[in-house]
Amino acid sequence: MADVKTTPNSPQDAGLEARAKLGWWRAYRFLILRRLSQLAIVFMFLSGPFWNLWILKGNYSASLLFDVLPLTDPLMAAESLATGYLPEWTTIVGALIIVAFYALVASKAFCSWVCPVNIVTDTAAWLRRKLGIRQSAKLSRNTRYGILVMILAGSAISGTLLWEWINPVAALGRIFVFGGGATLWLVTVVFLFDLLVVEHGWCGHLCPIGATYALIGRKALIKVNVVDRNRCDRCMDCYNVCPEPQVLRLPLHGKPEDSQIVLSQDCISCGRCIDVCSENVFAFGSRFEKQISIKNS
Repeated sequence: MADVKTTPNSPQDAGLEARAKLGWWRAYRFLILRRLSQLAIVFMFLSGPFWNLWILKGNYSASLLFDVLPLTDPLMAAESLATGYLPEWTTIVGALIIVAFYALVASKAFCSWVCPVNIVTDTAAWLRRKLGIRQSAKLSRNTRYGILVMILAGSAISGTLLWEWINPVAALGRIFVFGGGATLWLVTVVFLFDLLVVEHGWCGHLCPIGATYALIGRKALIKVNVVDRNRCDRCMDCYNVCPEPQVLRLPLHGKPEDSQIVLSQDCISCGRCIDVCSENVFAFGSRFEKQISIKNS
């Protein structure tokens, strides 16, 4: 049993204990790996226009890998179906590939390992902590699911891909290729909204793309596991850095019979809770791991 802290760590100091106790790489490894993954995908998009090395053609909504494998944003494919028009077979195949991959691998891994907007919102969250901004407007985390329904309904009524007009993920992709321009305001609004209005506002409350991947990855195999609740010293570092802190409560502080797997579909599989925990409470593992160990104990 770890010694429980009488005073939790401040948000500004999240991860400092892990860095001091376990080393710099251990305290930032998943953050670094995610940034490398996100930047590698940006490079794959840019390599064609800039160096005539076409790895990914298209954008974050629809692309071709090596000019062969189609990859399609499932939300865009759903919008297309909602309009009443059957998309091209490459669009359908691309969406099925993405759905199969994220349904199998990890809940909302797109959000933390692929999406470029995650870099923007993570920066806003980091700046909030460093500036000591605690105020946050109240907004239901289920709002994103309502927005998802409204987008599909709006596409059905209007006969257009409604979301693609204001999709900040696609907008940021265009900024990488063509520069700032008119779409820069979308990304700026997301950043300021997260920084000044609602903590983790965009990804944690509003984004319909994240809501789509949450539904897709509900039964994914890879989940964050609480290895041992007794190691937790209540420092609160994991809550301070997690963009979806509500997903930690049950596995970390639940009843003995409750699962110690973060089963919530809202977990973005970013691994930051693993990074910042100096007591090694968390680890990536199978969604079945703790269920088996509890059942046999």
